[in-house]
Order: sequence, then C-alpha cells, then structure tokens
Amino acid sequence: MTSPDVSPSASGSSATPKPNLGILTMLRLGVFNMGLGIMSLLTLGVLNRVMIEELRVPALVAAGAIAVHQFMAPARVWFGQMSDSRPIFGYHRSGYIWLGIGTVAVTAFFALQVVWQIGDRIAEGGWGPAVYPWVGLLGLLFALYGLALSATSTPFTALLVDVSDEDSRSRLVGIGWAMLMVGIIAGVIITSIVLKPIELDAPIEQVQSLVNRLFVIAPAVVCVLAVLSTAGIEKKYSRLKSRSSLRDREDSLTLGRALKILTASRQTGLFFTFLLVLSLSLFMQDAVLEPYGGEVFGMTIAETTQLNAAFGMGTLLGIITTGWLVVPRIGKKRTVVAGCGWAALCLLGITLSGLTGNPTVLLTAVFCFGIASGILTLGAIVLMLDLTVAETAGTFIGAWGLAQAIARGSATVLGGGVLDLGRAILRAFSGAAEVGESQAFLAYGLVFTLQAVGMMVAILLLSRVDIQEFQANAKAAITAALESDMD
Repeated sequence: MTSPDVSPSASGSSATPKPNLGILTMLRLGVFNMGLGIMSLLTLGVLNRVMIEELRVPALVAAGAIAVHQFMAPARVWFGQMSDSRPIFGYHRSGYIWLGIGTVAVTAFFALQVVWQIGDRIAEGGWGPAVYPWVGLLGLLFALYGLALSATSTPFTALLVDVSDEDSRSRLVGIGWAMLMVGIIAGVIITSIVLKPIELDAPIEQVQSLVNRLFVIAPAVVCVLAVLSTAGIEKKYSRLKSRSSLRDREDSLTLGRALKILTASRQTGLFFTFLLVLSLSLFMQDAVLEPYGGEVFGMTIAETTQLNAAFGMGTLLGIITTGWLVVPRIGKKRTVVAGCGWAALCLLGITLSGLTGNPTVLLTAVFCFGIASGILTLGAIVLMLDLTVAETAGTFIGAWGLAQAIARGSATVLGGGVLDLGRAILRAFSGAAEVGESQAFLAYGLVFTLQAVGMMVAILLLSRVDIQEFQANAKAAITAALESDMD
C-alpha cells in the first residue's frame, strides 16, 4: 500500500519515493511566474509606451518588433526535448531555467539600448533608411529574447509536471496563474517608484536615464526570484527518473505530429480555432493601451503602468471568483460565453472613456476588462481539460501554449497595425498632417471595437464545439494520427 504522504515510484523502481508538495512550496514555485509577470510589464507596459509615445516610432513597427519574441514559440518543443535528455549543471530543468532567465534579463537591456538609437535616428532625420538597420537589430534581439523565454519557461513548466501528481497539479497551475498577475502588480510598483520623477513631456534625456535604471533593477530582481523559487526543488521533489519510461514518448513528439493530432478531430480543430480568435481578441490592446493613456488621457509613463495593475487585479479577481463561484453554478461553456459578452462591453467602455479624458474612468473600464479576462482564462482552461484525453494531455496543453503565443504575437502586431490604419483614415478625412488629441481616441477605439467584434465571433465558434462528440471519437482519431505518423 502506498503511503498518503508520498507519490509512488514506477513499478519495479528502487528509487526513494519523493515527498509531495506543500502549499508553501507551491507558492515558492509560483514566485517564478511572478518574475515573468514583471518582465512582461517591462516589454508591453513600458517599452512599447516609450517607443510609440515618447520616440514617435510607428505603432506597427514598435508592436511588430516586440511581437517577434512571441513567434519564437515553436522553440518551446525543442527546448522541452533538450531538458528531457540533456541535463545542464546536473539538472534536467533547473539549469535551463537559470541560464534562460539570465539571458532574458541581459537581452531586454540591450534591446532598450537599440530603442534609444532608433529614437536618435528619428529625431535627427525622421523615419527613413537610417532607421531600418536598427529596427532589424531590435527584431533580432527580440527573437533572442523569445528563444531565451522559451528556454526558461518550457523547462519550468516541465518541472511543475515532474514535481507534482494529478491531485496537486491543478492547484499548482492555479497558484502559478495567480502569481503571474501578482508579478504584473509588483512590476507596476517597481516601475512607479523608479519612473515617478518623469513628468509628461519630460526631456528625453531624463526618460532615458530613468528607464535604463528600471531595466537594470527589475531584471535583476527577476533573476533573483527565479533562483530562489527553483533552487533545490528539482533535487528534492522531481519524479522524472521514476517516470523515465514515459520520456521516449515525449522525445518523439514533434511539432508536425502535434499539429497532426490537433487536426485529427473536427471538434479539436473547432476548439483551437476558438482559442485562436479568443486570444487575438483578448490581447490586441497589449501594444496600444499605454499609448492610449498617454496620448488621450495625458497620463505619464508611471501612471500608464497603473493600467497594467488594474488589469492584473481584475484578472486575479476574475480567476478566483470563476473557479469558486461561476463555473460550479452555470457550467464551463456558459462561463466562457458570459466572459466574452462582458469583455465586449468592457472594450466598448474603454473606447467611450476616451470621450471623458478622465484617467479614473479608463482605469475602471480596464479593471472590469481584467475581470472578464480572468473569467475567460479560467473558463477556457477548464473547458480545454474536457477536450483532452489522458494519453496525449501533454500534446494538447503544449500545443495550446504554442497557439496562444503565436496568437498573442499576431494580436500585438495587429493592434499596432489597426491603430496606424485608424490614424491614416482620420488624416484622410480631416486633411491634416497629424491627428489631433481630440480625435485620437477614435483611432484607438478602432482597435478596441475590433476586439469586441472578435469576442462575438468567439462565442459563435464556441457554440459549435460539442464536448460529447469529442469524447466519443477523439481517442480513435488521435490513435489513427499516431499510427499514420509511424507508418
């Protein structure tokens, strides 16, 4: 009989059973996600604002350069396989985590220095050929940033699987999501303290000095958090060796096979199309929300980071209330539908808040949108578990992460492109060379309105998803796909 305090080893293994995770250890592991939340704020909450608003880089270019790191997501499969088979520093996961997060921190700082060079070239001669090489270098650095992020986040996710069992995994993942939001809020606090001296229309030299300081302090904190949250965890809790009989199967998982499995079932294809549309609609404002606060509401850089705090707090509240109160009462699909409808209303509210020019109104609308995001996030994850079979759970969940990363990168580019399109339309109608502040909210509103329409499309797609049909034929379809691949 197995002791309730430990997880059993693989059959026939003489390895010492590993202890189960306690709540404090789960919270400690969640600190790593807290660090990732801080880094996401630096890129999508500070860097994009500085590029678009202070340096006058076209929104499409700024968003496109930042989004490059999302398109490095296919490397997650490769880094996952590497951490399975090739230990670093004697560890399958921890070595990759530490090297990856260190590279993330260094690359972010160098990317910022290239951004200043782009700003100098634009200030000297406007947008032209002299800027292009620097934009290309920035895209290259964000590609490296994305690879480093994949190298640290994928082994960390694998570590969560290694150290947990079915009973504790859902709690561990839930704590991780919550800590990610806490990290965004912590990042806002750090950013507000460091950048507080910057006033609206401050000299670029002051902006450059303080933002440079921020990009040294915050990444250093993130690196320390990553080491503290994972040091000793793998050695004490990892069950990888006792589960080694499963590793050959994981190593054989290629991107082509994952895509084949995803398209094997009609219902799976429908659900992942829904996730794609949902992710696009949820994240399109990432690159334009802070510039919106700066241009239309007259908020400083430190003040616009509060938008991330409002969104993060709303998301955290949405995740908690959905798991405890909403899903048990109305079910998974109805929860997601309600979240989509609420999100669409909130996005229209964010647009109309531009008529007031009141930052408090904008913060309230963003907080409500964060709640809708939390509802959608948890609802979609729980629904996804119903559209998964045990034999290929890792494939489905891993591919969902890949799909979300690509969708989020596309959303960032699309948001910047739609903003530029809105400005071009307004210039064409007004005949002016630049869009006035009183009209700028219409260009931003085009982005938010398109997101609201996407939420409605997501509801239509979800209505065609049939969980019972999936559960009836998914195993056969996945087995057929695997056999076909082996043939």
